[in-house]
Amino acid sequence: MADGIVERSRPRDRILETARDMFHKHGIKGVGVDAITEAAGTNKMTLYRHFESKDELIVECLRANAAKAGAMWEAFEAEFPGDKLAQLHAWVRKAAAMLNADGRGCDMANAAAELTEPDHPARLVIKELKEAQRARLVTLCRDAGIGQAELLADTLSLLFEGARVSVQTVGTEGPSTQFVRMAEGLIVSFRGAAAG
Repeated sequence: MADGIVERSRPRDRILETARDMFHKHGIKGVGVDAITEAAGTNKMTLYRHFESKDELIVECLRANAAKAGAMWEAFEAEFPGDKLAQLHAWVRKAAAMLNADGRGCDMANAAAELTEPDHPARLVIKELKEAQRARLVTLCRDAGIGQAELLADTLSLLFEGARVSVQTVGTEGPSTQFVRMAEGLIVSFRGAAAG
């Protein structure tokens, strides 16, 4: 029985992974269902058996990205158990690595820019996921002893989002090269303000 479940889940996983990769590289509107099924080695009937529509596939891709982000937070805790300040510095290093990984930026922000219909099902998912990421960063800043945790978290988030846009527009050699220096300076500044 377990083998049957694995068999049935394989095409779904393949479709999901293929769609995530293609949406990231080419944008959501630039990729059709035919291209996804061909690249995944399946067909439209199989895709629609697992996902009711392309919109549902988009939503599931975004949720998969969020799960990957959740694993990142768990890795910080595993690497620096109980040391919230070290975890915050790890977040900065991870963010910098993401800036240099490729020039496509944030899948959530890119999806929000493409899916302009306010009632698109992915819009709510994007909002929820971005709010959850913000809440985790606020909690991390607070647990690291930062007095104005929300302000620091929002400042770091906006700095990171801006750096991602900078990478998309002028490349990795532009202002984004200063991200770590700026982010670390902000942390020092906010910790100094809390101490003072």
